[in-house]
Amino acid sequence: MTLALVLCGALWVLGWVLGTPHRQRWLAIGAVWFAVLLGFLLLPKGTPFSGEARDWVVLSLIGAGIFGYASFVKRLKSRVKVSDRPVVKAGAFSAAELDRYARHIMLREIGGPGQKALKSAKVLVIGAGGLGSPALLYLAAAGVGVIGIVDDDSVDESNLQRQIIHTDQGIGMPKVFSAERAIKALNRFVEVRPYLRRLTEETAELIGDYDLVLDGSDNFDTRYLVNRIATKAGKPLISGAITQWEGQISVFDPAHGTPCYECIFPDRPAPGMVPTCAEAGVAAPLPGVIGAMMAMEAVKHITGAGQGLRGRLLIHDALYAETRVIGIEKRADCAVCGVRSAG
Repeated sequence: MTLALVLCGALWVLGWVLGTPHRQRWLAIGAVWFAVLLGFLLLPKGTPFSGEARDWVVLSLIGAGIFGYASFVKRLKSRVKVSDRPVVKAGAFSAAELDRYARHIMLREIGGPGQKALKSAKVLVIGAGGLGSPALLYLAAAGVGVIGIVDDDSVDESNLQRQIIHTDQGIGMPKVFSAERAIKALNRFVEVRPYLRRLTEETAELIGDYDLVLDGSDNFDTRYLVNRIATKAGKPLISGAITQWEGQISVFDPAHGTPCYECIFPDRPAPGMVPTCAEAGVAAPLPGVIGAMMAMEAVKHITGAGQGLRGRLLIHDALYAETRVIGIEKRADCAVCGVRSAG
């Protein structure tokens, strides 16, 4: 038996030296093993080595069992990988994109189809400031194919405390171009469309060119305008707002039965009642928290993953580390999406 085992080991080493594939090496060893086993079985009883036949049979059965179990486990693992990880069709992504988005594709809720949906999506972000900065960066990192940016402001040194998409080198540059530069540096596969303008009744029509709108504006005139145009165009709107230590976010999609922004906030606050960040201050990470949530809601909406904030308003209190979600409902008398507006 020892001689046969040494011979099998020698065959394996020789195959390794010659670069012979594993399959051929196992076939050669199997042939030797079978020949030795057959020889022992054919020996007449009473010969010196005939008693070893039983040992060879037992050893062969154990080896076959181990080999069969290993093959079964390997086949089972390969089947699990195929079923749990959606396969991206050849040609849909470059090799670099597959490597870049691998962590998304591994997620069952996103997978290959979800990543393709992100690549095909067009998202418009209103404002490249505190909320727009993290939202834009994460949309780009996630692989959203086309990202539009609307802002008429330029980068100021006071912005850099919280508007993380901009840098010292960008001071004085229009925010849309500063943001475009940062996005391109992060993901070369994303198309960026900068709009250096303030959103008005005349310019708001570009909302119709996009699948989804994120509103990170810092004034109520823009928020009500974006809501009205998005509702009219049937586009879902992810709206975020922050002040001092508190932020809120919701997904408004009246075309699919949810309330719109004006359903929840029908009356604009009186002047001075809701101070701006410049007037009241804001904690630096707060827009990062709410802006990242806006990007997360966008990814979920585009891919269909999980449960979004349709019909719910999330309120985050950073000072006391509390987050709560409340239900919100449509108003029949809403001037934008209610029965009165339809009539």
